Amino acid sequence: MRVGFLSYPMLFQREGGLQIQVRETIAALNRLEGKDAVQAELVEPSRERLDQYDLIHVFSAINGNVRVLEAASEMGVPVVLSPLLSPSWDRAAGLRARLADRLAGRLSAWNVQTSYAQTERALQLAQLVIALGEAEREAIISGFLIPPEKIRVFPNGISRHFFTAKGEIFRHRTGIIGPFVLMVGTVSAYKNQLGVAQALAGCGLPLVLIGRVAREEHAYLEALMELPWVRWMGELGHDDPLLASAYCAAAAVALPSQGEVFPLAVLEALAAGTPVVMTDESALQIDGSDFALRKVRWDDASAQRSCLLEFLTAPPAREQVRNLVEAFTWQRVATQIAACYQELAACQCSP
Repeated sequence: MRVGFLSYPMLFQREGGLQIQVRETIAALNRLEGKDAVQAELVEPSRERLDQYDLIHVFSAINGNVRVLEAASEMGVPVVLSPLLSPSWDRAAGLRARLADRLAGRLSAWNVQTSYAQTERALQLAQLVIALGEAEREAIISGFLIPPEKIRVFPNGISRHFFTAKGEIFRHRTGIIGPFVLMVGTVSAYKNQLGVAQALAGCGLPLVLIGRVAREEHAYLEALMELPWVRWMGELGHDDPLLASAYCAAAAVALPSQGEVFPLAVLEALAAGTPVVMTDESALQIDGSDFALRKVRWDDASAQRSCLLEFLTAPPAREQVRNLVEAFTWQRVATQIAACYQELAACQCSP
């Protein structure tokens, strides 16, 4: 089976969780053998037609990706959609968005379409929808009125080198010997690094930042760097041993951003045995994880400070933290996704 992967055109002009998810999923699918074997690859729309593939897998329901699903539908090519939707989409939010879309349509003689309408259309056109967790599944059902039987739930995987990471590389390269808080991700107001930095004021606890900075966020970075306990290390590649070592060396990882779907940074930190304080606006749910994973409001500095200091003074056992995500492997995810592809192929062949 030949499967083409697509997302929005500028996806790989930066690095982040979605880029890693796409690459790792393709690599894991291509390692499958026997009846589960899949030939997965990125589609180059300027050179290849969608109907050259047995199936198309689209990542993200926004940024104009609905046009991919429309084209595939016209060609009769089945599509799997990983929409990556915020869990904040509930029934009330969906109702408001549908009303706003109708109003925008009437005011513009139906020449304007909202992003909600495009996302809804993409979900409707997909033969199968893959959610990263139960919270995202519920958002798809409640916010966009998609039938539950159309949805499967498969979490992201974790690259194995995070499970075996050691902190010595980071400490040797940086000279940071004592405890510190780590934040990994794009440096921006949305990710809320400044909020965490201010919450840690007076604690004597360094805050280490790893991530790229867009040009429009340089002023935000400058505000961060004015705080003497903040250190920015720039962007590190996903496979860089220094990144995995930083996760392991940290006393805690913080990600209280304004919203996350299924953040790889949290999974990678837990795989390294490090506890995490993250936003409560997320689809990530791990049963029995309260001892190592705390969810707080992105703008609740007091709760962030309290949870981080608690992990500092009473750290959970590293092996117990790792055990929370031991089953999160890309190969397991690929096997489950491949089964969905086979299911769709069987449906296409049946009369």
